[in-house]
Amino acid sequence: MKNRFLTIFTIFAIATSIVSCKDKAQEANTSEAEAATVSESTSVKYSVNTSESSIAWKGFKPTGTHNGTVNIESGVFATEKGQLQSGTFLIDMKSIVSNDMEEGEYKTKLENHLKGTVEGKEGDFFNVTKFPTGAFEITGSEAMEGGKTKLSGNLALKGQKHNVSFPVMITIEGDMITIASEAFTIDRTKWDINYGSKSVFDNLGDKFINDDMELQITVKAKKK
Repeated sequence: MKNRFLTIFTIFAIATSIVSCKDKAQEANTSEAEAATVSESTSVKYSVNTSESSIAWKGFKPTGTHNGTVNIESGVFATEKGQLQSGTFLIDMKSIVSNDMEEGEYKTKLENHLKGTVEGKEGDFFNVTKFPTGAFEITGSEAMEGGKTKLSGNLALKGQKHNVSFPVMITIEGDMITIASEAFTIDRTKWDINYGSKSVFDNLGDKFINDDMELQITVKAKKK
């Protein structure tokens, strides 16, 4: 009976691992920051429509997940012969919200904790008082199969900057350009977002938060 139980447990653990790996978004390639691309004088310029642009985020812990959005503050892009050439956008870190909780005390506490503005815990997570703005600047792009583009750029968060690469779909219709990424993950500790990380702190038990943070970027911009 004991051996049978162990066998069933092992099969369940393997199955759970396979499902988890399947459901997990692919991690973005991460490297040292690089020089941003520069637009040509003949490039077509676009200005980001902030009301239709945002970054969806998801965080993971043993007891479940939290998800939400953060706003894009401003941005510009340039295309040359219909191809994305350069661009940058700023991220309003003060706009972090959680979408999986109802309005109320616990939602407010979570959002303030993520912002790092809770009294006695100032500086946790994103520390928006000291680092109110994040940024992304394009360093390169490469065509992929299925009409996708591998977009590379420097992601700056909490005073740290690293280059990340991930697949996007780029659509140009009339005077609008849309850049929509697939969901991808980054190791948040590389940006000094260390709260609750088992790789940084010992003796957390099951009260840890995964280092992987999932992001999905949608940016819409209008021709200037």
